[in-house]
Amino acid sequence: MLAGLKSIQPLVEEIAAALASHFGAAVQIVDHTGRVIGESGAGPAEEGGELQRAAIRLNDTFLGEVRVAACGGSEAEQYLRHVSSMLAAQVAAMQAQQQVRQLRAVLEAIDEGALIVNGGGSVEYANATAARLLGLEPRELLDKPMARIWPDLKVLKSFPRERESLSGEELYRRGDRWVHFIVTMRPLDGTGGGRIITFWDPTEARYLTGPAENTVLRFTFADIIGRSEVIQQVKERAMRAAAGNSTVLITGESGTGKGVFARAIHSASPRARGPFVSVNCGAIPENLLESELFGYEGGAFTGASRKGKAGKFELADKGTIFLDEIGEMPLHLQVKLLHVLQNREIERVGGTRKVPVDIRIIAASNRDLDKMMQERKFRKDLYFRLGVIPLHIPPLRERKEDIPLFIEHCLNRYAQKLNREPCILSPAVKELFLKYHWPGNVRELENAIEYAMNMCSGNVIEVEHLPPRIYREAEAEIGGSESTLKLLLQDYERRIFEQYLRRFGHSSQAKNDIAKALGISRATLYRKLAELGLSRPPEDAASQS
Repeated sequence: MLAGLKSIQPLVEEIAAALASHFGAAVQIVDHTGRVIGESGAGPAEEGGELQRAAIRLNDTFLGEVRVAACGGSEAEQYLRHVSSMLAAQVAAMQAQQQVRQLRAVLEAIDEGALIVNGGGSVEYANATAARLLGLEPRELLDKPMARIWPDLKVLKSFPRERESLSGEELYRRGDRWVHFIVTMRPLDGTGGGRIITFWDPTEARYLTGPAENTVLRFTFADIIGRSEVIQQVKERAMRAAAGNSTVLITGESGTGKGVFARAIHSASPRARGPFVSVNCGAIPENLLESELFGYEGGAFTGASRKGKAGKFELADKGTIFLDEIGEMPLHLQVKLLHVLQNREIERVGGTRKVPVDIRIIAASNRDLDKMMQERKFRKDLYFRLGVIPLHIPPLRERKEDIPLFIEHCLNRYAQKLNREPCILSPAVKELFLKYHWPGNVRELENAIEYAMNMCSGNVIEVEHLPPRIYREAEAEIGGSESTLKLLLQDYERRIFEQYLRRFGHSSQAKNDIAKALGISRATLYRKLAELGLSRPPEDAASQS
C-alpha cells in the first residue's frame, strides 16, 4: 500500500500547530478516512462551528483535508491551498522513496544481475548479483558510465533512442577471460530515458526440454568452438538471428553441430527462459510422428491415453521447437507443419479444436533439400517458409584451422569424463588429424579422441591408439600403401627418439627419463627403440658392422 498522510505525521503535526498559531483558531488535518493525523488549537475544529476546508490531492487521489475554524478571507483560502499542495508533495516524495525501496527489495531478491541506468548512461543502482557476475564491488558500479563498465555491451548502441525492450547474448570481459550473459534492457517510464538492465549467466542455469523430467545443459555461442573466418561469420549471423523471432533453417553435414547452433540461438533469444523442445523427425516412426508433434485427444486411436496428450508444439509454447532432420518428414505432415508456420495454431490428432501456440521454429537438415524439391519429396512452400534465415554450417574439412581447438577441448573433456590426466597427441597423430578429411565431422573427431583415450595407457596418444578406420582412411588419403604409411610414421618416430637420445643419452637411467618425458612406459620405449634399430649407441652399432 502506498504511503499517505500517516507516513509524514510529524510534519503534519508541525503544520497543524503553525496554522493554529497563524490563524488563532483550532486546526485539524485528517486523512482520506477522516482520521485525525494532526491537530492544534483550543479544541476540535468541528466545535468552532463553520469550517474552512482545503482538500489535499495527489493527482486524482484524495489524501485528506485541512480543516480550520472559520477564519474568512480569500487570503486565508489561498494560504490553505498552498499548505495542502505542500503536504501532497511531501506524500509524493514519500511514495517515491517507498517505491524505490520496494523495487530495490525485489531486485535484490532475484537471481539475475540488475542495473538501473539513468538517461545519461550512468549506473544509479546495482544489486548484489550484478556486482558478483561482473566481478566488481557495488561501489565500483555506482555513478559510473555504463560505457566504461561494459564497453562491449551492444544494447548501449541503441541507448537511449529505442523505447522498446531489447534482449540478446552479450560478451563481458571479467578479469582475463570473456564470459557470456543473456541481457535484457527495458525502459523505465517517468525517469527521463532511464533503463533497467537485467542479465544472467546461462552456464549457471538449466532449462526444460520436452517433458519436465528431461533436463539438459544450456548451450550458448561460447560453446561453439572455432576461430576460423567461416565459422565466425556463421556465428555472427546466428547471433543476429537470435534477437528476433523468425524461423531459422540450419543445413550442414551430419556431425557439424547443427543442434548446438539451435540451442545457442534459443539461449541468446528473448525466449531463453521458455522451453527448448527438440524433435528428431528421422528417429520417430512415421505412424507416430504426427501424434508426437501435434498431440492427440483421448481415444483418438487404439492404445491412446484416455486423457489425451499434448504434442511437442504445445510443450514448446512460449519457447523454441527444434525440428532436426526435417528432410525426413513425410509429405502429409509437411502440409500440417506449413499450417502451423502460417497460423501459429495446431489441431490435435482426433480433435477439432484449434490450439494457439506461441513458438519459434528452428529446423535442420543434412539432406540436399534443393534436390528433394526437384524430386517432389519436399514442399517448396514449406522450404521457403522455413528458410527465412538460412544458416549453413561448414564441414570440419573446410575449417581445419579449428581442429587443434577441438582436440584440446576433447582431451580435457574426456580426461574429466574418464577421471584421468589429460593426454597429448604425438606429432604423428597431430599430422594425421590435420590430413584426415573427417567425413563424420566434429562428432567423429570427438569419438576418435574418446576411443584413443580409452586405448592409451600412458599420456601420449599414438597412431596405434586410434580407431582402425581413421588409420585406414588416412593411409588412403595420403595415397600410399600400408608399408608406405608405416615408413612415414616410423621415420617421424625415429627422428623424435634420436632427438631424445641425444639429449638424455643411452644409459638405463636416461631411458627411464625419456619414457617419463614422453609419457610412455619403459617397456613401450624399449620396444619402439628395438623396432627402429636404436637400442644401442651409435658407436656400439658401428663396431658391430
